[in-house]
Amino acid sequence: MLDVRRMQLLRAVVTSGSVTAAARNLGYTPSAVSQQMAALEKEAGIALLERSGRGVRPTDAGRLLNEYATLIGDHVAEAETALADLRAGRTGRVAVRYFASAGAALVAPALARLRSEHPGVQTELKLSEPEDPLPEVRDGRADLALVVRPHGGPPVDGIRFVPLLDDRFLAVLPEGHRLAAQDEIELSGLADEPWIRSDRPGPCLDPVLDACASAGFSPGFVVESEDHATARAFVAAGLGIALIPELGTGGPHPGVAVRRVRGPEPVRSIHAAVRESSPAGQPALRGLLDALRATAAAVPGQHLGPATGPALRGVRP
Repeated sequence: MLDVRRMQLLRAVVTSGSVTAAARNLGYTPSAVSQQMAALEKEAGIALLERSGRGVRPTDAGRLLNEYATLIGDHVAEAETALADLRAGRTGRVAVRYFASAGAALVAPALARLRSEHPGVQTELKLSEPEDPLPEVRDGRADLALVVRPHGGPPVDGIRFVPLLDDRFLAVLPEGHRLAAQDEIELSGLADEPWIRSDRPGPCLDPVLDACASAGFSPGFVVESEDHATARAFVAAGLGIALIPELGTGGPHPGVAVRRVRGPEPVRSIHAAVRESSPAGQPALRGLLDALRATAAAVPGQHLGPATGPALRGVRP
């Protein structure tokens, strides 16, 4: 098998025209270069150089091998450039899993920011609902997933959670509802209302159920919906009221009134999930995480959740 390093030495000898000149240019001794050339000829099984005056010139085999050495050198230079771009975050690829209501408010502007700052980074987007995206993150099929989970929730093996924002739930009422004139509504005042369920059972619905339990009642769902826009349509039709996350309320709101809730105010906490083993040498992922945090901080009416530790070495949560 031909030694690639010796092939690059052959290239230097052929380019400079002598062993002595090649040794001087590379900082080696002439004897060291001669020994390497002798070893390469042994590997090739044929003479590669012949004397020409005070220097050397390649044989046919030497010219052939020099051409390949040149190609290898070019590819190595290209590889070094590609690695430098990757280290600097100018290139890379990030696979993202997200849920629908976070798409427009968080993912879209964050990716626009990432593309502006790192135009060479490619992204793969996939809506994760209703599947749990954490196995994909843990197995390396996704680099980052947006998930809803309570602060200080139970740990998940192989996953680290970075808090992005706390998304409060708002009361969505039919226009002309008796409580629509209030700027804020006591949650207990909705106890006897017919309810439209705007989320499937799980982490997005749990904050609503927990808040209602704290207010002393359990909501009476008359319509089950797993889509915020559909839930708003049912409310506009006068079928009931709903609590919808602010990121999912959209706008404008024809036929409905949207009001703050208190006593207590339900909140869902949105996190970015990344692998615990994600290395610091993934600047594309760090860039996306930075863009998501900047986007979350700029969402009107929302606030960042408490920090729980860095998601990646060198990245502050």
